[in-house]
Amino acid sequence: MTREEKNQFIDELSQKLSGSSTFYITDTMGLDAATTSSLRRACFKANIELKVVKNTLLQKALEKLDGDYSELYNVLAGPSALMFAEAGNAPAKVIKTFRKKSEKPIVKAAWIEESVYIGDENLDFLTTIKSKEELIGDIIALLQSPAKNVISGLQGSAGQKIAGLVKALAEKE
Repeated sequence: MTREEKNQFIDELSQKLSGSSTFYITDTMGLDAATTSSLRRACFKANIELKVVKNTLLQKALEKLDGDYSELYNVLAGPSALMFAEAGNAPAKVIKTFRKKSEKPIVKAAWIEESVYIGDENLDFLTTIKSKEELIGDIIALLQSPAKNVISGLQGSAGQKIAGLVKALAEKE
């Protein structure tokens, strides 16, 4: 790879990284061709882009970005593969499912909505992270719950009692 090709790759990778709110750095060393192909298919089905990168080029791409990515530099040793996804937990779910058949990939680090998770011991936690859309849905459900309770109370037998009380108060005046 020439210096010009490397610079172009770094620019493309930094654009990809800046446009992604979620990426995982994984270790896939030792996977044979068939297993790697199987992992790529699993990623494709889950709408995850898997890209093998050189650590030095990845670090240079991270250095070009706004923000502090220095925590990730320590994990850039040995072979690295990047997993880009929309949902923060999607790569973790694919990895966890895939590891039922294979020891790899191993999570080196994850960058999710500006939060850094270092090490494979975070895999179980990463599978439980909710996306922005899921969190917004949960909040809306929580906000709607009290209103639904009031409406169902007014529509049921309690509603008849309340209507009776209102009628009694109106008659007193």
